[in-house]
Amino acid sequence: MLTLNGLRHRVKLRADGGLKTGRDIVIAAILGAEEFGIGTLSLVAMGCIMVRQCHSNTCPVGVCTQDDALRAKFSGSADKVVNLMSFIAEDVREILSRLGVRSLDEIVGRTELLRQVSRGADHLDDLDLNPILAKVDAPEEMRRFNIPTHRNPVPDSLDAQMLADARPVFERGEKMHLMYTARNTMRAIGTRFSSAITRKFGMTGLAENHVTVQLRGACGQSLGAFAVQGLKLVVFGEANDYVGKGLSGATIVVRPMVSSTLASQDNTIIGNTVLYGATAGALFAAGQAGERFAVRNSGALTVVEGCGANGCEYMTGGVAVILGDVGDNFAAGMTGGMAFVYDRNGDFEARVNPDTVVWQRLGSSHWEAVLRNLIARHAEETASRWSAQLLTDWAHTAERVWQVCPKEMLNRLEHPLSDAAREAAE
Repeated sequence: MLTLNGLRHRVKLRADGGLKTGRDIVIAAILGAEEFGIGTLSLVAMGCIMVRQCHSNTCPVGVCTQDDALRAKFSGSADKVVNLMSFIAEDVREILSRLGVRSLDEIVGRTELLRQVSRGADHLDDLDLNPILAKVDAPEEMRRFNIPTHRNPVPDSLDAQMLADARPVFERGEKMHLMYTARNTMRAIGTRFSSAITRKFGMTGLAENHVTVQLRGACGQSLGAFAVQGLKLVVFGEANDYVGKGLSGATIVVRPMVSSTLASQDNTIIGNTVLYGATAGALFAAGQAGERFAVRNSGALTVVEGCGANGCEYMTGGVAVILGDVGDNFAAGMTGGMAFVYDRNGDFEARVNPDTVVWQRLGSSHWEAVLRNLIARHAEETASRWSAQLLTDWAHTAERVWQVCPKEMLNRLEHPLSDAAREAAE
């Protein structure tokens, strides 16, 4: 279809899924692929034994877990993946030599090199694969990617300017407050800056909020991705998807413009898949988040004013506070951490996934204090009128909050979910 419409030469095709040998790579290339994804096999090379417990924090070989005892069992290394790729490349080279060609590029789209194998039985040979081997009548240069100058120049990120302006931080350890205008084409703001912090001071070498970066406007994807302790990002405006992806200790604040008259609790201010895989740090947003909020969060603290479907999915640690409505399938696969939901419309129980979590009203003075302190910090950081209102009428607010806890954590909590249980334990 791409070739018929004169578009094939403008795109690269990638084959992925189940590629394990050099033969698989060669067949994919003959069918038209120019790039190849080898993901599962790379995990296996690193030690994964495919027990499919990634969401439960119980990986027996330490590949996908936050448990220090299990992580100690991880024996993988980059060299093992390098060896895997070397063996696959050698296998490909041997097959190409038998075909009489020098490179994969020479066989891309050459489906005449393939034929359907007859299995010799009607129930095995009832599928005709010839249509996928057919070649469209078109010049050879139109059958594969063919744009010599296909790389568009990518402008330097905002972090380059941030690093130049923050030289006193890295030379003399000074505290700084930087201000910039952000646009939605500016991606991963704070990531390169965090890399520089880590190389100079380590992951925790700077005190919290040592460098504050204030942004005005709409930030692009992955704001604060992998940002580390010492950096604080304050956005007056909004941010796109993947805010705080892999957050590693930094603080991110997203709030409306001071002049905004919108009710923050009724409007979205950050995009989808926020805090994906975050391990530490904090995020405060005066507004709603999109879908898959705090998915795979394993240590960050966060307060938002609502979220879409699949919130706190596969969460293994940290604390999430949602001061508003949540979407369907909330807490699916959640095995760690704690969540609090302010049930504005009384429909939370129809939204939560009951497979791995339990939920109840606030029954512990400890957890009530944790919740109230987080909301107070949210109000202070974002100047949210909504969180301030909830704090003003705290008695009424507390009555409408659901506390969500993973079932497997109930017997491991240092502070039980109710004061009665704590007193009984003592």
